[in-house]
Amino acid sequence: MQTKKQTPETVKERIPVYFYPQTIRQVEKTMELANCKSRSEFLDQAAVFYAGYVAAQNSEEFLSPTLAASLRAALNDSEGRTARLLFKLSVEMSMMMHVIAATAEIDEDTLRKLRGKCVSDVKKTRGAVSFDDAVHFQNH
Repeated sequence: MQTKKQTPETVKERIPVYFYPQTIRQVEKTMELANCKSRSEFLDQAAVFYAGYVAAQNSEEFLSPTLAASLRAALNDSEGRTARLLFKLSVEMSMMMHVIAATAEIDEDTLRKLRGKCVSDVKKTRGAVSFDDAVHFQNH
């Protein structure tokens, strides 16, 4: 059986550490959540994390989950707000279309051609169709 050669970086050093009893209880409660098998492993991971936090050199390691959660919450809020506004806009457009349809006399063929032109305009302008452009088209 071969054993790995130990280097100074792979050999743990024993140091005296003093903790309050409530700190030890907290460590023991959270060891399982951190997937640590011993206090030593937990404290080693905690020290590395805290050193990165203080030095702010490894900010991605401890900020990413927090930042990702914050961004996710902000996006969810924005998505909900956008969905409500789109629904409200759709209702208003539907009302406008019914009013116009009730007063305009447009045959099926003209309506089909207009829909094709509108689809083309929206694709061409990436949705930035203006009322001025429509008036210009209708008058010329």
